[in-house]
Amino acid sequence: MEEAMIRMRMSKTDAHYGGDLVDGARILQLFGDVATELLIRRDGDEGLFVAYDAVEFTAPVYAGDFIEAAGRIVGEGNTSRKMSFEAYKVIRPCPDISDSAAEVIEKPILVCRASGTCVVTADKQRRKK
Repeated sequence: MEEAMIRMRMSKTDAHYGGDLVDGARILQLFGDVATELLIRRDGDEGLFVAYDAVEFTAPVYAGDFIEAAGRIVGEGNTSRKMSFEAYKVIRPCPDISDSAAEVIEKPILVCRASGTCVVTADKQRRKK
């Protein structure tokens, strides 16, 4: 099945809580962008995200972290597309060394996994399988 991935650096404007902690909704927004790309590649239309079946936050995300969000279509109905997502922290800042120091994380840290369903109505599907 088709897979898509985006990488984003979380900024100070993404931080919503004390200690520069990023709101989990920001990660779900990344999953929404991944889902949109998957639907465009599969159906030629952005479609609509209908529901998440499961969301699990597994590690904190802070301003300055680089996050890779990936997803794949794992099942299809006539108009529905079941998807699974994972987000990993791949780079983190090292403010104890200097204000611009950062490190690539040798074993990326899973920060969130989720699954959900999107829909592309039949009249908007331009790529039939």
